[in-house]
Amino acid sequence: MLTKTSQTLTYLTAFLYFILGILMFVLPERLAPLFAWKVTGFMTMTIGAWCLGNAFLSWITARRWEWKLVYSTLIYLWLFGILETCVVIAFREKLNLEHPIAWLYLAALLVNDLTAIFGIFDWLRIRPALERFGPGMNGLAFSIVVVFILFVGFLSIYGIIAKTGAFGTNGGIFPEVMSSFTLRSFAVFYLSLTLAMIPHIWDKNLNSLLHHSLASYGLVVIITLAAFAYLSLFNFAQHPGGLIYFGAYLAVGIPLPLAFRKFGTGTRKP
Repeated sequence: MLTKTSQTLTYLTAFLYFILGILMFVLPERLAPLFAWKVTGFMTMTIGAWCLGNAFLSWITARRWEWKLVYSTLIYLWLFGILETCVVIAFREKLNLEHPIAWLYLAALLVNDLTAIFGIFDWLRIRPALERFGPGMNGLAFSIVVVFILFVGFLSIYGIIAKTGAFGTNGGIFPEVMSSFTLRSFAVFYLSLTLAMIPHIWDKNLNSLLHHSLASYGLVVIITLAAFAYLSLFNFAQHPGGLIYFGAYLAVGIPLPLAFRKFGTGTRKP
């Protein structure tokens, strides 16, 4: 497995994302004008939801800390930090660093990046093997993985290449107009989710998929809560695309507890 230093950094990443996430999720309207770039209250709460979801994912990954089980959530975490940092660098001229909340966001990304650097270095040095353990995925689970990759991957690519005002960015799916900065931040979040799932296509261990699903479940639940908190922004009659935003998270969030009850969360012995 990776080293104790990588594990400690993963815990530290969880702590910083938790602090940042709590502030942004609880005080979105107050912190939106003070954030690192121009965002609305809903966007602020949604980014806070990412951070809280990342905190849970990082914590449970560091707690379980067995490469064959947690490798894909580590890939997601590493990619998220690196790609979001790339977005910040690309839009650095639009950064607003006058308030501590902006510096806290950058600090969380920096520690996330350090976690990624140490983790990747450990992986290159140790080369931990993916072991076959426990039951394999059935056809339904494999199909869900493929559909997830195709759907979320499409959203990520579209978000990377789309311009402000394009379909889905102008209140069509997300209920508010997104700046290029926000749009790219959302896009690389989805890209990180997509790329982290791809290894499950050839590594068909059910337990590693169940761990990934549990670790990511916080993202699903808390982002959905943020959407319900700003339900008044959605006009489903004029912009039915908003149903896609809700439907995608509910389609994942509702069945997963049933799967956990039946198959466990990745640590059940075969």
